[in-house]
Amino acid sequence: MKVWAKRLGSVMIAGALLTGGSVWTGALGAGEVHAAESVQQNRITVLGKGEISVKPDIVYLSIGVESFAETAKSAQKNNAQKMAKITELLKNTWKIDDKDIKTEQFYVQPNYSYSEKEGRKVQNYSAHHSLEVTLRDLSKVGEILDAAAEAGANNIGNARFTIENRETFETQVIEKAMANADLKAQAIAKASKRQLGVVVSVVQDEAANRDVFSFGNMEMKAESAPMADAGTSVKPGEIKLITQLYVQYEMK
Repeated sequence: MKVWAKRLGSVMIAGALLTGGSVWTGALGAGEVHAAESVQQNRITVLGKGEISVKPDIVYLSIGVESFAETAKSAQKNNAQKMAKITELLKNTWKIDDKDIKTEQFYVQPNYSYSEKEGRKVQNYSAHHSLEVTLRDLSKVGEILDAAAEAGANNIGNARFTIENRETFETQVIEKAMANADLKAQAIAKASKRQLGVVVSVVQDEAANRDVFSFGNMEMKAESAPMADAGTSVKPGEIKLITQLYVQYEMK
């Protein structure tokens, strides 16, 4: 009988083991056949998922001013005066440290108008300056935003809530993912009448290692007070930390 043999990888080797191992033993060697059989039959890989919800303990506020004037110099000057007032308010009234106040954006640009008669023409200039303000007392968010608006801020972005020290929570979410992987692997081993052995490898899925934000929302707080006395109410919500682990186990 003519024997045709060609190395096609572990998948084809495993198939050969079921139909006639002696032919492949001659072609590849007993050691390689045994290794292929071990990979196919004695290991299992499962996906473990971990998720925890935590309350944020820090918020980044975007507070800015935009001014318009006929010249770039005037727009920038007007903006600088308003920003100086807001910065002073944040430092002196709300006791926010210098390190927690930094420039986020700054630019001065022309704004154009267009007509068929005159074509494109500079209409005015706008100056924009925004600050990123770090705040750890989340109960003050609404009051600070209201105070900044009263001081001249007319460009206030979303409040971005997060966790300042993530290490403890990251450990917890990884432990949950590993426990989930153990549970799945044990169920598979039991169903296949095998015993679960040691962990061979663990790979974290970076694409799934993420935060899902329940964004803090801002709303006017009216309650029973008159609208003139209404303030901004900010609800931080929760943050979900999610990760996934590909865990490979030995099967006995």
